[in-house]
Amino acid sequence: MKIDGRCHCGYVTFEAEADPETTTICNCTDCQTMSGAPLRAVIITRPGTFVLLSGKLTDYRKTADSGNVRVQAFCPQCGTAIYATSTGNEPKAYNVRVGALRQRNELVPRRQIFVRSQQAWVNELDSIAKFEGMPQARGMSGSPP
Repeated sequence: MKIDGRCHCGYVTFEAEADPETTTICNCTDCQTMSGAPLRAVIITRPGTFVLLSGKLTDYRKTADSGNVRVQAFCPQCGTAIYATSTGNEPKAYNVRVGALRQRNELVPRRQIFVRSQQAWVNELDSIAKFEGMPQARGMSGSPP
């Protein structure tokens, strides 16, 4: 499947080929910290198919929970995380952040990893109140995201 996406501000655009069956939810503590959320969804690209169409990425290296050194790439303008990949020069697979993809609604996760780090309340989400948009209720202060 061809996938394409962009960062939040539009400075970075990209495309790649990926198998939808590789769509994964990661619960590792690194993904929780970097996303500011309890989990992150990724899809693994076919090696050598990731192409940066516009913009330039900033990256850094971090030893992940797995023990592997991972390159984390993001937009230098808005900070949107785009992918993680291995170090080295071989044709690489990229763990592209599903939230940055135009096809995100088509990509149903097929597995979860690092469930030992999963927040206990994640499995209880079906039991809480749901709203189509930002509720205008008393006691809910702050600006909508």
